This record gives sequence, C-alpha cells and structure tokens, in this order.
Amino acid sequence: MIALDPTPHLIDALPLRGAPDAVALEDKAGSLTYAELEAAVGGMAQALAAHGLEPGERVASWLPKTRAACLLPLAAPRAGLVHVPINPALKRAQLAHILTDSGARVLVTQQARLAALETGDVPAECRILTEAELAGTGSLPPARGDADALAAILYTSGSTGRPKGVMLSHANLWLGAISVAHYLKLVPEDRVLAVLPLSFDYGQNQLFSTWAAGARVVPLDYLTARDVVKAVARFGITTLAGVPPLWVQLLEADWPADTAASLQRLTNSGGALTRPLVQGLRSRFAQADLYPMYGLTEAFRSTYLDPALVDTHPESIGRAIPFAEILIVDAGGRRAAQGELVHAGPLVAKGYWRDPERTALRFRPAPAFAEHPGLAVWSGDTVAEDTAGLLRFVGRDDEMIKSSGNRISPTEIEEAVVAGGETSEAVAFGIPDERLGQAILVIARGDGSREADLRERLRRELPSFQQPARYVWRTRLPRNANGKLDRSGLKTEIL
Repeated sequence: MIALDPTPHLIDALPLRGAPDAVALEDKAGSLTYAELEAAVGGMAQALAAHGLEPGERVASWLPKTRAACLLPLAAPRAGLVHVPINPALKRAQLAHILTDSGARVLVTQQARLAALETGDVPAECRILTEAELAGTGSLPPARGDADALAAILYTSGSTGRPKGVMLSHANLWLGAISVAHYLKLVPEDRVLAVLPLSFDYGQNQLFSTWAAGARVVPLDYLTARDVVKAVARFGITTLAGVPPLWVQLLEADWPADTAASLQRLTNSGGALTRPLVQGLRSRFAQADLYPMYGLTEAFRSTYLDPALVDTHPESIGRAIPFAEILIVDAGGRRAAQGELVHAGPLVAKGYWRDPERTALRFRPAPAFAEHPGLAVWSGDTVAEDTAGLLRFVGRDDEMIKSSGNRISPTEIEEAVVAGGETSEAVAFGIPDERLGQAILVIARGDGSREADLRERLRRELPSFQQPARYVWRTRLPRNANGKLDRSGLKTEIL
C-alpha cells in the first residue's frame, strides 16, 4: 500500500513513481512502460511549449480516451500550462461555452470532430491542434515550480445554468492521487479499467491514483455493459470505478464466473448506492472490496466507507479520506450531528474560474472550530453522523422536498422505491401542489406494470407524508455527460 506523504509535488512528476520497466498504460495502440510514459509526457510537453504559449495559458482537449487524452493532464502542466479537459460527449454549444469561458489558446481534438462544429464555435484566438501535432522531437523534464499553481480547470455539469470551471492546483491533484491510492490499497500489480470520462474529477483520478501506485491503467470508451465485461476479461482487470447507473447496467449483464472473480476492488461515487445495488454488487462480486465514496469537484473527494462496514452500513458514506477534514455545521455555524457538510484542508480547490460571485457562495472561511483554517467548501449537502462516527447523506438543500411542513430527502424516497425490486432506478422530486406546497413525483424505470405492488409496499413502509403522489414510467432514464442520472433535465421536462 502506498505510504501517505503529505508533501504536495507537481502533478507531472507522477510517471516517475513507477518502476521504469513496469507497464503504466495499456490501450489500443499497445502498452507504455513507466519509462516510456515519462518520455511521452516530456515529448508532448515540448511540443506544446513550441507553440509559444505563455505560462498559465489554457490548453483544452476534446477527445475520447486516446493516448493523447491520457497524457495531456500531465504534459500541459509540465509545459507550465493549464489543462481544460472537455467531455467528448458534449455538443458544439457546450464546447463553445467552455472554450470561450476558459480563454483557451489551444484546442486539441480529432479532425473528425471538427466536422460537427460551426463557424464561431472555436474562438479566433484559439488554435486547433490534432493529436498528431503533439509529437515532440525533444523532451521537457518534470516541471519545477509552485505546487499551489493552477494545473487544471474542470468544468462541472451543475444542476442549473452553464458549466462552471473548478480551478485545481498541482497540490490538489497530487494529494488527491496519493490519498486515493492509499485508502484503496492500490499496488503495482493492480490493473485499473478507466471507464469514466477523463473530464470528470473521479475519472481523471483513475489515471493519477493508478500511476501514484505504480500500477497499470487501461482506458476504455464503452458502448454497452458487455464491452466492460469483455475488457475486464481481456486485460485481467482488478479495479473498476463506476457511478450508480453504470452498476445497474453491469448487474444486468452476463458475467462469466472467472471474469467476475478477477475483480478485487469496486469503487463508487457520483451518487449514493442504494441497498439493492449494494446487495447486488456484493452478491455478484463477492470477493471484491466495495468502496462507496462521496465527493464534489470543488474538493475532489470527501469521504469513503471502509469495505468491512459496507454490509452492516450500506447507506453510509463513511468517514473523511486522507488529507480531508470533514465538518458538520448547523445553521448557526456550530458543530452538529446533522447539518451541512463542510470540507476543509489541502484538497479544497482554488475556486471557480473567473467567477468571484459563485466562488464567494461556495468557498467560505472554515468554521472557527476547524483544524484547517482558511477557505473551506460549503457543500450545500445535508449529512448526519451516527454514534460510530459514520456519515449518512440526507440530501441537497436545494433538492429537499417541502411537503405539508416536512422536509423530505429525495434520496430517502428513491431508496425506498427501488428497495422492493419493482424498479431498479428512480428519481424523486417535488412538484407544486396547492394543498401540500409540494407533492412527491417519482420517475421510475419500467413499464408501470408493478405500480400497484409498489404503492402497496410503500404504504406499509413509509409514513403518509412521504408517499409519492404520482409516478411516471420510462423505459430508460436519461444520463448526463458524466453518466449520472440527469435529474435537472428530468425535472425541467416534467415541470
């Protein structure tokens, strides 16, 4: 298991941590050893530097999981630049917003993707480079500079409005990699299948934490759950990260027994695991450690649940990860057993890019009782702590349903809805109601044939004020670009 070193370094030094002849990256183009990865990062950094960009200027990438997409998060900072990864699933209008907002001076993409763009989508001052143009003839050594300097801007999808850019320093990325590699107990023999978008903080960390441990990462763009199953078998994958909608798909797929048995570690973020999902994963992958996690891009990752506690505390998000200080604060700013989750410490990001107003709302001084002074991230999420010191996610303040004077967690309703097996996925939110203030609406996956059974069960299991007033059934629920259920899109459509 990797040792915890609280000293932050520059993120582009990560390739130096693996054994030179060990495989660091395996993809369609073959494999790269750590020595070859180091040379490739240095060469790409040299190629970027040759374009005469000033330190701190932004380099955007709009790529699937190609080799260039995997190397740019290290190569751009090595050249003194700031990397802006753009999810390849985003469309031209979203791309244009991010390029303009970030002030990107370079866009790295593929020629085929340019055909989808229109005049004006790429600002005039932004140069377009293809992957082939990143092949450098020289090599830049690992950077030397300030670990607090900006290294990346990750644009979050957000629940409302246009994406906002979260500013991450070298220290944020480095300590996040060390923290995750440590608590996941990654070792050089591990093989990590990177299925999540590299523009997603959780997805990008698949690369960083793997390389921090000297292990092997296998990037995969998949179309179906079957693609993931085949990749696990082909590459001997030991570690798989996912979000709840992906786990639903994977549990519905056929898994050969020996393929399922090769997985030693499953990690979840981007949404809470329901009890049925936990039970399904523990049954299908009984030999694998399951790590439920909670995080937000503004502070990377906040908590994880020790796999030994998953069976007895399936609803918990656990305790603070290494380098994170997690506080529960009530409305008066006091320590509390239930209240807003506040994240302090060195994983806290540097704010929102060119958005001081929104930065001031989310990044505020830590409570007086915090061990880490300075700015903290006030999540807007309500959590509760039990007598064992484990945290449970209650809900987002802006998503809580207010009905008949009661504050109702949509997460609690969703967990109850899927618990009986009448449906495997559900989204709950409040809709205007003259009598109640808000009534509970549930959008569920299925044909509705078991709605009567579901209603009957919930009448037994939930109090009257938590009973859904209406169900909408869909054959599939939409996902956003990061693979999460598109709650805001569903809510906008219904309302």
